[in-house]
Amino acid sequence: MARDLTPGTGPRRGRLRVYLGSAPGVGKTYRMLDEAGRRQARGADVVVGYIECHGRRHTESMLGALEVLPRVRRSYRDAEFEEMDLDAVLRRGPTVVLVDELAHTNVPGGRHAKRWQDVEELLDAGIDVITTVNIQHLESLNDVVQKITGIPQRETVPDEVVRRADQIELVDMAPQALRRRMAHGNVYRAEKVDAALSNYFRVGNLTALRELALLWVAGRVDEGLRDYRASHNIDRVWETRERVVVALTGGPEGETLIRRAARISDRTAGGDLLAVHVTRSDGLAGASSGALAQQRQLVEALGGSYHVVVGDDIPTALLAFARAHDATQLVLGTSRRGRITRLLTGPGIGETTVDASEDIDVHMVTHAFTGRGRLPSLGRRHSRRRTVAGFAAGLVMPWLLTLVLSQFHEAVNLTTDALIFQLGVVAVALLGGATSALLASLVASALLNYFFIPPVHTLTIGETNNIVALVVFAAVALTVSTVVDHASRLTTRAARATAEAETLSTLAGSVLRGADALPALLEKSRTAFGMDSVALLERTGGTVLAHCDGEGEPAGPGETTEIPVGADALLALTGRRLPAADQRVLTAFAAHVAAALERDRLAVVAAEVEPIKAADRMRTALLAAVSHDLRTPLAAALASVGSLRSPDVEFSAEDQAELLATADESLVKLTRLVDNLLDMSRLQAGALTLHLAETHLDEILPRALDTLPDPYAPVQPLDLDTVPAVLVDPPLLERVLANVIANALRHNAPGAPVLVAASHHRDQVEIRVIDRGPGIAPGDRDRVFLPFQRLGDTDNTTGVGLGLALSRGLAEAMGGSLEVEDTPGGGTTMLLTLPAAHPGGAPA
Repeated sequence: MARDLTPGTGPRRGRLRVYLGSAPGVGKTYRMLDEAGRRQARGADVVVGYIECHGRRHTESMLGALEVLPRVRRSYRDAEFEEMDLDAVLRRGPTVVLVDELAHTNVPGGRHAKRWQDVEELLDAGIDVITTVNIQHLESLNDVVQKITGIPQRETVPDEVVRRADQIELVDMAPQALRRRMAHGNVYRAEKVDAALSNYFRVGNLTALRELALLWVAGRVDEGLRDYRASHNIDRVWETRERVVVALTGGPEGETLIRRAARISDRTAGGDLLAVHVTRSDGLAGASSGALAQQRQLVEALGGSYHVVVGDDIPTALLAFARAHDATQLVLGTSRRGRITRLLTGPGIGETTVDASEDIDVHMVTHAFTGRGRLPSLGRRHSRRRTVAGFAAGLVMPWLLTLVLSQFHEAVNLTTDALIFQLGVVAVALLGGATSALLASLVASALLNYFFIPPVHTLTIGETNNIVALVVFAAVALTVSTVVDHASRLTTRAARATAEAETLSTLAGSVLRGADALPALLEKSRTAFGMDSVALLERTGGTVLAHCDGEGEPAGPGETTEIPVGADALLALTGRRLPAADQRVLTAFAAHVAAALERDRLAVVAAEVEPIKAADRMRTALLAAVSHDLRTPLAAALASVGSLRSPDVEFSAEDQAELLATADESLVKLTRLVDNLLDMSRLQAGALTLHLAETHLDEILPRALDTLPDPYAPVQPLDLDTVPAVLVDPPLLERVLANVIANALRHNAPGAPVLVAASHHRDQVEIRVIDRGPGIAPGDRDRVFLPFQRLGDTDNTTGVGLGLALSRGLAEAMGGSLEVEDTPGGGTTMLLTLPAAHPGGAPA
C-alpha cells in the first residue's frame, strides 16, 4: 500500500521515534523490530529501509514478514559497501520505515553525508521513521564519552535532531547483564569478546554511559513537561519529585537553615536541595560575602546546588525561583526583627512569602537569632566628619536662607520661599543623611513660620491654608530628603557591590591552583585591598608561614589588620586602615586561605607518614620471610652438603647425585629469593636504575618463557605482533612477564593453556595473561600484590610471595600498572599496562 506523495498534495511531516541506548548490544534494534511487528499487525504499511543485525540470530528472527527494501551498493577505495537506498524508500512511500544506526556516516556518492540527513528527507516527505542511536553518538557528549572510554566517536548526530523526535524511548540494561550477553556471544563474535570486555565494555565504562543516557533522557522529559505546562498555561507546581529550596540571607542563621533543608530533602528518595540568595538589583543589601561563601560550601558538601537571583521584591523573587524549578517546599528562617520593629514596619519577608506561596509548602524554621535584630537606622553610615557636618548644616543652612530671602521679601512670595527652603533640606540630606535632613526640615519649618507666614515675627498662623502649606512643606521636605538619602546610599552600595563582586569572581577563577594556591591568595588579597604587605602568621609565636610584599617602598608605618584563619593562624595585612565593609569581604579571602593552608598541611603529613608506614610493613614482612622462607632452602642445602661430607656414611653414586641435586635446587631457590628481596629493597628505596628502550612484545616473550622452570608449559601468545612497541626496560619486563606467567601456570586448570594477549588502548599497550584456574576473590585482589602474601600457601615450593609484588613494583617503575580482572567463563586475568613507545601513533 503506497502513499500518495504527488507534489502539491502537501503531506504532513513524518513522526520520528528514536530508541536510545547506552551502549551497543542493549537491544535497540530488537525493540525497533518488535515495534514494527506490532504496527504491521495493526495494518500499518511498514518496510525496512536499513537494518544491521550484526549476525545476532534473535534479532534476525524478528524480521519475520517485514518487507526489506534492497540496498544500494557503492564503491569506495577499492571496496564495496551497502547503504540504504533513499530513492527506493521515497518511491515505495510506506507509512513507516525502519532505519537503523542514525549516526552512521554514508559512503561518498549518495545525496547526503550522514544517515540522519536521509531521515530528515524521509520525514519531510511525510514518512514516519523509527530509528536507533547510542548515547555516545550524541554530539554534545562526544568529548565526555571519549574521556570515559578513551575511544573517540567519529560518527555523531546533532543533539537537536534527536531532541526533535516525537518519541524517545530509552533501552536500558544493567552493565553486568550486558557483559553476560557479551560473554555468551549474543553481541559480538567469539573472537572479539575478550577484547571488547576488557576495553570498551568494562563495568565502569558501561555504568558511566548508562548514567549519561538516563540523565539525558531525564532532561528531555523535564523539557517536555515544561513545554506542556507552558502551552496549557499551567502555573502551579507539579510535584513530580521533591525539590527543597532554602532561602539564604547571608545571616548567621544560614547553616541552621541549610541543615534543616538537607534533612527534609533526604527523607525522600531522589530529593533535590537548592539554596538561593536574593540580591537586590542595586547591590549586596548588606549580605556577608564571607558567610555566603561558607554557606555555599556547606550546601555543596551536602549534595545541593547554590544559586543567586536578582530581585528587589524578595518574596516574589523567591517564589518565582521556586516555581521555575518545580520546588515543592521552601525553607525560610524566622525573622531576626524584634516585636517593635515588626509593629513599625509591618509584615516581613516570611509572612509575605507564606501568603503568596499557594501550592508550595513553606517551612518557617526557628533559630538562635530569632527576634534579636536591632531597630533599623534612619541615617546613612557616613563618616563621623560628614555626620557632624550634616548636623551643622541642618542648623546653619535655614538661617542663611532666611537672611538671604529677607532681603528679597518684596520680590518673592511664600511659595518661592518654601521651595527654596525645601531645596536646602535636600542639600543637607546629600551631605549628612536623613537624620540631618530631619533636623534641617524642623528648623526650616519654624523659620518659615516665624519670618514669612503672616502674621510674621510670631509663631501664630492666621490662615488655615498657611497651616496646610507648612505641614505639606515639612512632609515633602522630609520625604524628599529621605528619598535622596536612600538613592545616594544605594548608589554607593551598588558601586561597592560591583567592586566586591568583581573581586570575588576573580578570586574564585584565578586562585587555588594546586601547590601555588597559598601565594596566589596572599598576592590577590594584597592587591585587592591596596595593602603594603600581607603575611600569614601562626597565632601562637607569630611565626611567618607565608608572606607577600609590594614592589615599591611602603607608604609609611601603616596599620595592621588581622583576620583569623582557622584555629591556628592569622592573616595580617599592613597598610591603610580597612573599613568594616572591606573586612567583611576579607573574611571570604580568609576562608579560602584556611582551606589552602589545611590542604598543604595534610599533604605534608601524608608525605611524611607514608614512607614510614611502607618501611614498617616491609621490615615486618622481611623478618617473617627471613625467619621461615629463607631458612627452609638454606637448611635443605646445608643438610645435603653435610651428609655428603660425613665420613660415617658411604653413599652410592645415585644417592650422591640426588643429594647434590637437592642442594643445587635449594641454592637456586635461595638465589632467586635473595634477588627478589634485593630488587624489592631497591624499589622501596627508589634506587632502581632503569634503561628504557623501544621494545616489541613478540621479541621479549620467548626470553621470558625460557626462564620458566618448565619451558614446555602450555603458553599461547595472541596478537603480540599487532600492537606497537612499548617503552620499557627489557630485562625488567622479561622478569615481570616470567613472574606473572609462572603464577598463572601454577593456578591454571589442568590441560588448559595460559593465554598471553595484547591490545592497544589510548596511548598504552595492554598485555593480558589469562588462566582458567579458580580465580581470586574480590577481597583478595589487593592482597596478592603485597610482599610475602601467598593467600594461605605455606609450602616452600611457592616461594616467599614476592613474585606478583615485585612484578607490580617493576611495572609501576616503568610507568605502567598491574591489575587483576576476572576471566569471562572463570579464571583470573592479569592486566599489565605499559606505555607505548610512540604515544598517539597507530598500532604497528
